[in-house]
Amino acid sequence: MTLSTQPQAAIDFGISNTDTIAHVNGEWRRWVQPYTGHPDEAQVRQILAKGDVNLDDLPWLAVTGGRHHLLPETLGSCTIISVGELAAIARGGQALAQPGDEDDLTARPLLVVSAGSGTAMVRVQGADVAHVTGSAVGGGTLLGLGRLLLGTVNPIEIDELARLGHANGVDLSLADVVTESIGTLPADATAVNFGRLARESFVPNRVDLAAGIVTLVGQTIALLAVNAANAIQTDQVVVTGHMLDMPSIRRVLAAVAALYGKTFTLPDNAGYATALGALLVAGEQRHPS
Repeated sequence: MTLSTQPQAAIDFGISNTDTIAHVNGEWRRWVQPYTGHPDEAQVRQILAKGDVNLDDLPWLAVTGGRHHLLPETLGSCTIISVGELAAIARGGQALAQPGDEDDLTARPLLVVSAGSGTAMVRVQGADVAHVTGSAVGGGTLLGLGRLLLGTVNPIEIDELARLGHANGVDLSLADVVTESIGTLPADATAVNFGRLARESFVPNRVDLAAGIVTLVGQTIALLAVNAANAIQTDQVVVTGHMLDMPSIRRVLAAVAALYGKTFTLPDNAGYATALGALLVAGEQRHPS
């Protein structure tokens, strides 16, 4: 990716988080804050100030996600560039899938799995972008179940608990159900998420509940991604979104991918991929090669 020497920034207004990325004086800055309502000029200035960026110093600002269309075409002297969420997801996924070697991504389609509050899956090949599928299961599901079963919506706490627990403490495996493997699935593969909780006498512990939540959400996303990748005939899959901030989720995604002979790219700074994509799309529109 080629970047202008001028300061650049992008904001992704998500339903749970607002993610911001900026490229200033040759360095990247990334920061996140909770969703605080519909965007307006005061909110944009406040968001940028958290990263020590002044709106008036930007020739343009890319915006995507949520209600970004509520913003006017200009704020002060800064041009506001609206980037569609699918385009931003796709471009951010391309940039993180093979940093510095994006030309390779035009040969075969790439599946970008955006794992945020919900999950969206987008096919991109070069500049060709299409929505493939998605799920209402995502980070919002994980936090909601965390509140109900663990008494917390803190993702750091849920992750720490999950890494101390074992999902098979609440799930039923194939070995529990049919006593053996099925096809390529090993005997310890999950057969029924939370299946042990259906037994009235069973009392789960908190860390196993956390592991069960992470496993349920991670497996759902990973299995959908495997099937979506097969549907578009690609082995190139990159997962983005703040769910990858949780090492326990990364572990589940990688395990399911391996079970089905896939390799998922799980990049660093995955939570800022959509904001990065918006910045790159806007920059390429302003300065086409």
